[in-house]
Amino acid sequence: MKGKVALHNLGCKVNAYETEAMQQMLEAAGYEIVPFAPGADIYVINTCTVTNIADRKSRQMIHKARKMNPDAIVVAAGCYVQAGKEKAETDMSIDLIIGNNKKQELIPLLEEFQKNRNCGQGIIDIGHTREYEELEIDRTEEHTRAYIKVQDGCNQFCTYCVIPYARGRVRSRRTEDVVREVERLACSGCQEIVLTGIHLSSYGVDRKEEGENLLSLIRAVHQVNGIERIRLGSLEPGIITEEFAAAIAKLPKVCPHFHLSLQSGCTSTLKRMNRRYTAEEYKEKCEILRKYYPAPALTTDVITGFPGETEEEFAESRSFVDSIGFYETHIFPYSRREGTKAADMPDQLPEQIKKERCRELIALGKKHRTEYMQHFLGQEKTVLFEEIQTIAEEEYWVGHTMEYLKVGVKTNQNLENKMAVVMIESILQEEILVGEIG
Repeated sequence: MKGKVALHNLGCKVNAYETEAMQQMLEAAGYEIVPFAPGADIYVINTCTVTNIADRKSRQMIHKARKMNPDAIVVAAGCYVQAGKEKAETDMSIDLIIGNNKKQELIPLLEEFQKNRNCGQGIIDIGHTREYEELEIDRTEEHTRAYIKVQDGCNQFCTYCVIPYARGRVRSRRTEDVVREVERLACSGCQEIVLTGIHLSSYGVDRKEEGENLLSLIRAVHQVNGIERIRLGSLEPGIITEEFAAAIAKLPKVCPHFHLSLQSGCTSTLKRMNRRYTAEEYKEKCEILRKYYPAPALTTDVITGFPGETEEEFAESRSFVDSIGFYETHIFPYSRREGTKAADMPDQLPEQIKKERCRELIALGKKHRTEYMQHFLGQEKTVLFEEIQTIAEEEYWVGHTMEYLKVGVKTNQNLENKMAVVMIESILQEEILVGEIG
């Protein structure tokens, strides 16, 4: 063994995939993976910078690693060090900085540092690269479900978001590379694939000459034997057209679970956010999906307290969210992010107002979640089971439907990574559907 390595991930599903890929690279190179605790020789922190809080958490984990072993090599990778290179270079807790599009070089960069012990870094000008960084995994710890990164970067430049500066422009992975990875995961027993990216809807815009787009990618993955479900990561409303919805509705492996990013239900606020659609256009996209699927699970994100959001604009946004009836609504108070246009906008709102509006939308979201879950009472649903969980002091085998509804059953059978039809009978603790295997 070359040493003990502890990894810690912060942030999104793309980061989680990249951390898993780095772990498997380290294992293949002869390193021993250990828990993120005292005693490791090397600590790798895959950082996040989406908000100021994410920056703070990234710094905290870097400094925690240094305290756990002052003699260890501390590697800071990802978005926080990419966007804040100057700060990272002066942080005495960091030995090696690895930015985005350089994580595939973790092993040679680490070995070079081990030889020379000079503070090193691998950071490129992310805004000018057009190369997709090829990372891959052969297995996933979840066993039943694997997140596959197929795209990186974003060209949208929403006024509140720093990600285009940390991740660069849109870069798409070749379809054949995605398919090969999915085939390997299917051979390892994985039955569900989640296609994910920084801006998934943009997949293929840089590969038009090859004729690749998100629909062609979905169709290619759909042909892989052993994969029973394809779930899509966060989508932009613009990709939902009659043609797209009709096409995926003909692919039985595609899950009727769509996360359509909203951010605000008020068109004037959306314009200040540079979101490139109106509230009415967003609603039309939801109606298209409901035309092709009988009860699709629609989920979304909403920001409250964006600069200049008046009481009237918030009421308009709240009313819009109420009218859609989402399965899940992820609510975030606006976080002022240095380096974005929104940070310099006038009429920044007090934190208390943001939090109050958050609470109001969270309560509304819980109401709609319960209503959506109630729709399935008395129905039979196919569940892909994952693990045993203790809920209300009792053990249940738990899995998910294609809509990503959490379902539990009491049984002595071993249901790990198995599918079964369940008659849905009740809702337990407002979070899980309970039933019996038919």
